[in-house]
Amino acid sequence: MGNSAGRKTSLQRTPARSGIWLSVVAWVIALAVVAAAVFVGWRVFSEQLAVRAAAELVTPANKTEIKTEASPALSEPASASKSAVALPVFQQPETAASISRHPVLHTIIPTRAPVEVKDYKVDKGDSVFEIASKFDVKPETILWANYDQLNDNPDTISLGMELKIPPVNGVYYKWREGDTIDSVAAHFSAKPENIINWPGNNIDLTNPVVDPGTWVLIPGGHREFRQWIIPTIPRGKAGVSRSVYGAGACDGGYGGALGTGSFIWPAGNHSLSGNDYWSGHLGIDIAAGEGAPTYAADSGVVVFSGWALGGYGYMVMVDHGNGYQTLYGHLSNISVYCGASVGQGAVIGYAGSTGNSTGAHLHFEVRYQGGFVNPWYVLPPP
Repeated sequence: MGNSAGRKTSLQRTPARSGIWLSVVAWVIALAVVAAAVFVGWRVFSEQLAVRAAAELVTPANKTEIKTEASPALSEPASASKSAVALPVFQQPETAASISRHPVLHTIIPTRAPVEVKDYKVDKGDSVFEIASKFDVKPETILWANYDQLNDNPDTISLGMELKIPPVNGVYYKWREGDTIDSVAAHFSAKPENIINWPGNNIDLTNPVVDPGTWVLIPGGHREFRQWIIPTIPRGKAGVSRSVYGAGACDGGYGGALGTGSFIWPAGNHSLSGNDYWSGHLGIDIAAGEGAPTYAADSGVVVFSGWALGGYGYMVMVDHGNGYQTLYGHLSNISVYCGASVGQGAVIGYAGSTGNSTGAHLHFEVRYQGGFVNPWYVLPPP
């Protein structure tokens, strides 16, 4: 009887304990849910407070008022209030140390060397030497490119003449029937690859054939000149032909003054005005205005006085009796005659622009034993 009563009591306590544990678990879950809700609500409320605080920090100058313009039919009533919308403050994020790049407003366009041949119209006072200097090429290059007009004579240049100006030194050549790259390169002492690779020639690298009549630039090429000069005329009998040299040629057979061996400037100016001394121009062009006196650079005898062929115009040549001769070209007027003895510094004529000339100047040459001498070697310093 006693054991039966104990078992009943134990069975009655077991369900009671189970109910207690279930209640505890339910309360824990409920509290967790409430805590989560409170946390979420706190986060939302904190963010709203942060946005309002940022909006209050914006000054009226930084606020942007949004206005809309509409037609009268669609506009809001006058009583409607207009609200200003505040923009959030922009804060520059902190960045790591770096090298900043400054903006460059100017675009640099690379310069490329010209490859095309240019046209140039001769103006007053121009010379082959000055034109060459202007385009940074040698005077020979201009002569070679314009052989059909200048015929290798720089003094044949004239006002209004249209010249071809190559972009680099070399020969501008018109291709002929039977020409090849190799034969043309050999004739002008140039490299075949320079002809083929020059961009302005537009030669197909896979089939380097040039049609006859095509103008081709030969970079670095050169050839001999055809010189147009008045030969040295001695003071003795020489049988000079006026039909060859011009009407100013003297018969010769003269005696007279001898040179001192030193020279003075033949003009009042001691500067250039045109061509300098170079292989295609065997004298210098001295600055001299129309009608300016021209002086004998040294004592001697006149062996040419008058009009000369070859572009010299009115010309005087003086033989100094010591192997030297001097020549004075493009004169406007001559004041000496054949066989006359002149002293150093005597007026022999007046500067001008006769013959092949684009402006008044004095063309001056010095010769010794029949050869040409650079006048700069014998004239005193300017």
